[in-house]
Amino acid sequence: MRRFTRLTNGLSKKVANHAHSTSLHFADYNFCKIHMTLHTTPAMVAGVTNRLWEIEDLLALLDE
Repeated sequence: MRRFTRLTNGLSKKVANHAHSTSLHFADYNFCKIHMTLHTTPAMVAGVTNRLWEIEDLLALLDE
């Protein structure tokens, strides 16, 4: 994640923005991205969910 470095324009200048960006990255990593070694998502392996999430599913959580 480039938000951890100061070398780009994507640097988070506020701690709250950095926390939100990091949370979004981890949610995408665990629920939306299929991993090469697991052949599924980490959340599915852990038994948290039984389906692959889309980005729209993550955005729907914002409305709640």
